[in-house]
Amino acid sequence: MKIIIRPHYLDMLKTYRDVPLVKILAGIRRCGKSTILEMLQNDLIKSGIPADHIIRMRYTSEDFDDGMTDKDMYHGIREKMTDGERYYLLLDEVQEITGWEKAVNSLLENANTDLYVTGSNSRLMSSEISTYLTGRYVSIPVFTLSFAEYIEFKKESGATPKEMLAEYIRMGGFPVVALSQFDQRTAYQIIEGIYHSVITSDITKRHHITNFDLFNRVVKYVVENVGKTFSANAIVKFLKSEGRSLSVESVYNYLEWLEKAFVIYRCQRYDLQGKSVLKTQEKFYLADASLKYCMMGFHPTAVAAMLENIVYFELRRKGYQVYIGKNETKEIDFVGVRRDERIYVQVCRNLPEESDREHANLLEIRDHYPKYIVTLDELAAGSNINGVRIVHLADFLLRKEY
Repeated sequence: MKIIIRPHYLDMLKTYRDVPLVKILAGIRRCGKSTILEMLQNDLIKSGIPADHIIRMRYTSEDFDDGMTDKDMYHGIREKMTDGERYYLLLDEVQEITGWEKAVNSLLENANTDLYVTGSNSRLMSSEISTYLTGRYVSIPVFTLSFAEYIEFKKESGATPKEMLAEYIRMGGFPVVALSQFDQRTAYQIIEGIYHSVITSDITKRHHITNFDLFNRVVKYVVENVGKTFSANAIVKFLKSEGRSLSVESVYNYLEWLEKAFVIYRCQRYDLQGKSVLKTQEKFYLADASLKYCMMGFHPTAVAAMLENIVYFELRRKGYQVYIGKNETKEIDFVGVRRDERIYVQVCRNLPEESDREHANLLEIRDHYPKYIVTLDELAAGSNINGVRIVHLADFLLRKEY
């Protein structure tokens, strides 16, 4: 299959090349991590690294027995290193090996290596990486395709950017879907398969979930409420109304496990007055909008919340920490913070009927950071009202900087 370069990730990996840190690429299954390693391998060869000094290993459960230990992993790699020259180690899906970080740490300490690893569950998240790698790794989140990447994947299709945006909103950004010309039904079947492999391999097996039906109902609630603030208590009350019983603690666990499998991403609220992160009424966004549609079906009327989903990940890709802004009683959809920069974003499908409220919320913020309303309304896009820029979604997604 033809490889389409994703420069954002390749450039980042080039920045960290030969830096004595483990480079960890983490994201939901099938978001393109293995292909990024392949891109890296090709780039290393192009830059003059001998092919026999690039060791690429894949640790999926289909390729290896479950009984493989960290020692087996370590010795298996060391056997391939036949001299004292530098080796580039590209290790895919390492979370399948219990104690992988011990092996990686030993390779970092005891061999002349530059290390890159990928994975798709919590064993790759900082909260679960044991003391072996503390301070010795850099985490690079991998997301599904941005709109700019999607256009690159689809450039031979002959579609206009406007047509591609409509398709991107509907079909999502999983590379396996973007690389082919699937109809909507087939695409959602493929995405549903990805979702079920995540749920089975990374959540239910690992955490020994026995009441699968109840777990699925919690997932469905989260999916139905993407872009809305809710609490674990709200889920418990909702389940109770359906005649089901689940503790708040269990709901917290389920949400955490979904997060650690990169199915959902938590967006906290930020108090613009008190300049503090609030611990209540968070929102959750799905790793890809298509995950909602494969479960619930696609309805044009339900697009509004998923536009927020798309904007949230675009800000994340550009390196922003993203919060919901609370300004007294008003809410700002997103506050993006990156070093000493800040950006405020309201997302709404159509103007002008919503414009007064969106403008008013932004204009009450008395600073000089950029303020945007992102919309699908082509007539309103391009205007600037009292410093608030109204931008079409496509233009917002394709901008290099804000």
